[in-house]
Amino acid sequence: MYLYNANINTLTGEIIGNGYVAVENGKITSVGVGNPPKISDGDYDCGGNFLFPGFIDSHTHMGLFESGIGAEGDDCNEDSDPVTPNLRTIDAVNIDDESFALARKMGITTVVTGSGSANPIGSDFIAIKTNGRYADEAVIRTVGIKFALGENPKSTFSDKDSAPVTRMATAAIIREALTKAKRYISDKEKAVANDEDLPEYDAKNEALEPLLKREIKAFFHCHKKNDIMTAVRISEEFDLDYVLVHCTEGHMVADILAEKGASACVGPVISDKGKPELNGLTTENAGILQKTGVCVSICTDHPEVPIQYLSLSSAIAGKNGFSETLEGITVNAAKMCGIYDRVGSIEVGKDADLVLFKDSPLGVEETPVMVMIDGKII
Repeated sequence: MYLYNANINTLTGEIIGNGYVAVENGKITSVGVGNPPKISDGDYDCGGNFLFPGFIDSHTHMGLFESGIGAEGDDCNEDSDPVTPNLRTIDAVNIDDESFALARKMGITTVVTGSGSANPIGSDFIAIKTNGRYADEAVIRTVGIKFALGENPKSTFSDKDSAPVTRMATAAIIREALTKAKRYISDKEKAVANDEDLPEYDAKNEALEPLLKREIKAFFHCHKKNDIMTAVRISEEFDLDYVLVHCTEGHMVADILAEKGASACVGPVISDKGKPELNGLTTENAGILQKTGVCVSICTDHPEVPIQYLSLSSAIAGKNGFSETLEGITVNAAKMCGIYDRVGSIEVGKDADLVLFKDSPLGVEETPVMVMIDGKII
């Protein structure tokens, strides 16, 4: 199948004024200038409109807070235990929740979703397409483990007469769990090398093993500057590949984060200062971070901001100094979430996730003319 007569922004730095994209078996097989070699009845005339890679929301709780249901549809926080990396998001996510349809309507083809921020160590985080009959069919892969610092774990567990009730305890709980997992990995390796019995199976340690081997990332919920630096400190102590989620006061230490090669998933952008750790909130945050050299993506934190306002959020950041408004919801999001081999740009070999707009895709009223996910026009 060819999509032709399109103004193509590949998000690789190449813009094709009049071009085509060939799609086969859900993948992009070629990208060319001018008309395709042959046009058939099943091909799609883009009508001179603007073609982009599908949008990506790099941090949500999609499908774990179900729309309009309340407690029965809330699977976002297993707050019976401060350390729960053994929980799998795929066992909770409801792909039939209306948020997935709203995402598709706005050209959002992939979201990263998982548990909330009550636990110092939460569940895994997964990248999932917004179209599919069931979650297993839509998942790209597990991309990380969720960590949380600051106000959320403090307030959650102080009500339970259980640690943590301070930032120090939150960090200590994380360090203890990671240290135990390192020891568990070492014991397994020694047992294999010496042809001995493996240590007793531990689901939490097993879940943290790919994180400590840098196969997946640590997604740190952190708003305040001190929590941001704690996330960096712990990541460096344990050699973690990490993403700073929210990073609300990142603008205060942007130069330091740039020197350390940090990535920041900024959002919600559309928000008031509704709790103490949002006191440093500014719509200039993404732009300041980006200009100092931090890789920045934009997120909604759905349902904090409804998923359909992802592009609007990026546009608002753009009005306040963020010049990578498209990159922030495509290529940057894909890179920091470890899924750039599949999505985030229009390139041969990548998933055929494409969105077509008459004009700019950024704003409140702009909806796509066409949305394709995995080579299927939906």
